[in-house]
Amino acid sequence: MLVDESDPGDDVRALLYLEHSIQDARTDRAGNRRTVSKGLQFVEIAGNDRVKSGGYAPYLDFRPLTEPEIQGFKSFSYPEWLRSHLESQALEYAAIHLVPDHLREVRRRKEDLVTKILAAVKDRLTKEINYWDHRAAQLKDQELAGRVNAKQNSGLARQRADGLTARLQKRTSELEQERKLAALPPVLVGGALVVPIGLLRKLQGVSADEPPAAAIETERSELLTMQAVMVAERRLGYDPHDVSAENRGYDIESRIPGTGKLRFIESKARSKGAGTVTITKNEILTGLNKPNDFILAIGLIDGESVDLRYVCRPFTREPDFGATAVNYDLEELLERSEEPAR
Repeated sequence: MLVDESDPGDDVRALLYLEHSIQDARTDRAGNRRTVSKGLQFVEIAGNDRVKSGGYAPYLDFRPLTEPEIQGFKSFSYPEWLRSHLESQALEYAAIHLVPDHLREVRRRKEDLVTKILAAVKDRLTKEINYWDHRAAQLKDQELAGRVNAKQNSGLARQRADGLTARLQKRTSELEQERKLAALPPVLVGGALVVPIGLLRKLQGVSADEPPAAAIETERSELLTMQAVMVAERRLGYDPHDVSAENRGYDIESRIPGTGKLRFIESKARSKGAGTVTITKNEILTGLNKPNDFILAIGLIDGESVDLRYVCRPFTREPDFGATAVNYDLEELLERSEEPAR
């Protein structure tokens, strides 16, 4: 059981963990196909068959229940949907939505890598083959003219050229097999019940006081900031897509045309006068893992206007182990920010 401190509601969710593997066409000594990528995928299920991606590492933003919370939760009546077909729903969703994404990502990386290696192998071995072909012909002419080379003859040179040709064919075949990828069915490995902090407070009889307006990110201000980011990215020539519902550690994927590369943008809206901005652990680790491609977009809201600022490489270290979110000084972030640019 995990607690979502960012959720003031009272509806529990199920978070299921699945393992997924991708193989290529090469085999090991036992004849088994090689696994080239393996990872965890997360599926979140709520009532009424609401199923969605849980993101890359949603557990980073949750925490365990404390002992008083566990005692208070004993009176909770579990909804019936938690007992029905969770595994099949998660596996079906992953097979339709998550597995293709994983396969597409690995195929893109593998295709780029194989193309580069194949070009380098062909260039190097073809030069060597041409050299030994030419050398074999030279030595053959010398031998026909009666000039025999004691250290090298045309037969050895020809053998070297043929060996390199066979080596090129074998390496080319191996690399082509690496291009042939196949996704295995996902396998369920575990799950957790995600409990919103609002429900825990309700069970404990604690009222949830409304935080100060300057410290919260309202739905309206978040929407204004997201729209501002979309407009800015399109103006810069990129192709942005909203992925905020998928808990990936960022809100927007912005494709760079013609390159296959992405910009990962986390959007935060703050009222003018706010002192801090809250970043979840998942978002911080995503930014640290993608330092050259991650952008923290901060929208300063003043009425209907948005002053949009981009912060590149916003984070310098990982959060403490027990932290689920960190408050950053907004002024310090703004000092390192700039207007949206390439």
